[in-house]
Amino acid sequence: MTSTVTLKQLETLYWITKLSTFERAARKLCTSQSAISKRIQDLEKATGIEVFDRSNRGARLTKEGEALFLTAARMLEVYDEIELIGSGRDRRPRTIKIGVTELTAITWLPRFIGRIKERMWPVRVEPVGATSRALYQRLEDHSIDVIIVPEMFKAPEIASVFLDAVENEWMAKAGLVREDQPLSLQTLSRYPILTQGGGSGSGLFLNRWLQNEGISLDETHSCDNVIALIGLVVAGLGVSYIPKACFQSLVDQGKLCVLQSVTPLPPVPYVAMYRSDHPTSSHAEVAAIATEVCD
Repeated sequence: MTSTVTLKQLETLYWITKLSTFERAARKLCTSQSAISKRIQDLEKATGIEVFDRSNRGARLTKEGEALFLTAARMLEVYDEIELIGSGRDRRPRTIKIGVTELTAITWLPRFIGRIKERMWPVRVEPVGATSRALYQRLEDHSIDVIIVPEMFKAPEIASVFLDAVENEWMAKAGLVREDQPLSLQTLSRYPILTQGGGSGSGLFLNRWLQNEGISLDETHSCDNVIALIGLVVAGLGVSYIPKACFQSLVDQGKLCVLQSVTPLPPVPYVAMYRSDHPTSSHAEVAAIATEVCD
């Protein structure tokens, strides 16, 4: 390429192809046919390819010309978008992919999406449900924009905004644990302990805490799905740590009972995470909205 390709040259190529003749393109662009021809000559010189097949009458593209025409169409479309943005008339909805774990999905996610649409319209919110580890991996590979997860992952290029902390309690089916006094962790470990697995941020956080407290996880049973885990506890298959506020109704119904523990469970911190190296301010705005509505 010996010289610069200009927008005018691409625009000329586009309209010659669309209107089939140099003459019609000249009228469309309010210029002379000789000026149109000069632009195409300069375009061919800049790209080093023959755009039109001159062995045929009319404006018939060569194979390379067809490829260049498609590129020109995309370039002109992008230019139009830039003009709309600059004039404030671009009202096409943006799509923001937000990753959440089960706990957020069954509690404050609807309010979160509603506030985003209210504050950032026009926007299309695409929620993605998965484990914390899976969501973080998608954030790393740029296939998701913002995630709401327990604070268990860190990287220099990932921004983390604290939201709140979730209180958990040891729970079991009523009658499974027959102890009158607050239970030590060693006493609790005599029962089958049901934990969230390595894909769960809460599981990673609380399982690490249990290990630091000297409780072996070798004989625990794990499940990444919190709803399935609670189902196992309700069925009487063991004890587990369960978000107190979210599942208090199961206690009120007598399906679960709270176990008093000598050593209280630490609260699990939740954060909104997004890539700080991504060139957009909308993700930081989504994280800020999360701080307002999280529950």
